[in-house]
Formats: sequence, structure tokens, C-alpha cells
Amino acid sequence: MRLKPALHRAAIWGERAFDRAFPAKTPENPVLDTYRGYGVPDGIVLRARVLASLRRTTPDPGQSRWQNLRQMASLFLTHEVADVTVVAVESGLTAVSDEEGYITLKIPGEFAPGWHRITLEIKDVPDSRVVAEALVPSADARLGIVTDIDDTLIQTGAYSLAKNLWTTFTGSATSRRVFADATVLLDHLSGHGRNPVFYVSSSPWNLHAFLGKVFDRAGLVPGPIFLRDLGIGENQFISRGHGNHKGGAIDRIMAANPDLPFVLIGDTGQHDAEIYLEACHRHGGRIDAVILREPGSGPDDASRNAISTMRRLGVIVAHGTDFGQVAEALERGGLQI
Repeated sequence: MRLKPALHRAAIWGERAFDRAFPAKTPENPVLDTYRGYGVPDGIVLRARVLASLRRTTPDPGQSRWQNLRQMASLFLTHEVADVTVVAVESGLTAVSDEEGYITLKIPGEFAPGWHRITLEIKDVPDSRVVAEALVPSADARLGIVTDIDDTLIQTGAYSLAKNLWTTFTGSATSRRVFADATVLLDHLSGHGRNPVFYVSSSPWNLHAFLGKVFDRAGLVPGPIFLRDLGIGENQFISRGHGNHKGGAIDRIMAANPDLPFVLIGDTGQHDAEIYLEACHRHGGRIDAVILREPGSGPDDASRNAISTMRRLGVIVAHGTDFGQVAEALERGGLQI
């Protein structure tokens, strides 16, 4: 238990020593990379990152795996820019980028349901102007959906590190496979777009635009995406754990939508059953159902125990190798969509 704090301190010291020895040049024209934001009871939350330049993949079905690897690797070679003031043009509200370049900006007010487009720019740099999007759920929404991505929606092999890395780095937006049953299920649960869908993954924010392309190509319901910072900082070492990240995202999403019950979707390959059980304990009565895909060798004892416990708590749990029978199971359990 003492080793990780020591490694954390050593990593911070090493990073600072490297920065002193090889100081990065402040870019003359930093840019903004925006991420899908979300509504809260008293406004909307926008998210973005200040970078030296944007990096994007150019999907081509004819590309080799080597070309895909080069493009995907380039997404992680970002130069983040700290201490930059970002302005929401219409309101004049500002935020300052942190050590990893991230900004979070809350715009207070009442916003109509739907997607809102807010103009952001780096202070005193009009050419940096971009549009950030945020979703305010419909007043007619009956529930919210939080779904994992890897091996829940997209075939990844996240339960195997080697398979996950190979799939991630040698695929493209045209080759990544979204399960057809996941597209159908999300459309059904969302009431064809009436109920909000939130996507949560342990993948880094560097993949936000890439995942957006994959989702759009597959026809998935548009929704805010919650990814993970893999940097080294005072409050984290490389990243928070998968469970902490996913649990924290669920907490923020449910706090942002206090009047909605939720359905959680995941898989048994990365401890989602245990993570969702903990969420059920924290948010007693607000999680109506849990849906789990069973990739690889299927659920282990911890997942099976978590499923049994959630059912004893009164949560509808549907699980299997695919989502083909989920709608019927939810209907039998009395879920109102």
C-alpha cells in the first residue's frame, strides 16, 4: 500500500525534473478541443482542453493496420497547454486550463431541452473560436441511461489487456465494430431519443472525437461522453482506477439529473457488476435496472454475487452473451420506458 504513494511522488518529481531540463515551448497558436457537455439543474457544464494542435484520424477502409496504428498513436502525442484563459463568448464567463490543459466551465441559467451550442475561445485570440455542445434532457424523459463502451457497445476485448491494445491501436473509425444489438437496445431505452443516454469509458479523452465518429457511423443515440484523464498530477497517479472513474461519472450524471431514475449498462469483463452494485448502494431506489453483456469466459464469482445482491435490492438485472432478450426481461420486471 505504501509503494503506490512513493511511485506517485517519484513520478511527479521526475516529470517536473524533465520539464525543467527540457521545457516545452509555449505554442504561438494554441487550440481548443471540445467535448460533449451536459445539463445540470441550474445550467450546463461545458468541457474542453487547450492543446498546441488538434490531432485527428482520417478513416479509410483501405488502410493497413500499420497505417491505423500510426494514426491512433498520434492521438496520444498531445502537447497540453496550462494556465490559458478560455472564454464563453456569449456570457463572458471564463475558466483557466489546468496542468493537463483541461477546462470545465459551468454556464448558469435555464436552458430549453435539446442540444445547445456555446461558443468558446481562448481569451484575446478570436481565431481560436470553436463551438462546444451540451445536452439538456427532454422534460418528457422518464429515465436516464448510463452505458459503458468497451465490450458493451464496441467489440474491444477490454477484459484482455493485449487484445484491448491490439484492437484499439490497429483499428479505425470504419473498422471498429459496434454491436448491432446495442444500437437497437439504446434506441429502445431512449424512447427513440426522448430519454438521455450518457456514455462512460476508461479510455482517455484523446479518443473523444474518434469515438464520436464511431458512434455516429453506427447510428447510436447522441449523448455526452465521459472519458478519463491519464496524466500525472498532484491528485492522481497516471489515472484513477477504472471503478473510481466509472463510479464518479455515474455520481455526477445522477446528480445532474436528480429527478430521473436510471438504467446502467455494462459488461462482466471489467467488474461492472461490482461497480454498479456500489452505485445501487449509494443511490438507493434510483437505479431501476442493470444490463450486463457477458464477454469472454463470462461472469466470475464476484460478478455473480453482485448480480444476486442487486436483485435482492429490488433492481432488475438482465444479463447474457447478447442483448437480444433484454427488452422482454425489462418489460417482465416492470420497467417503464
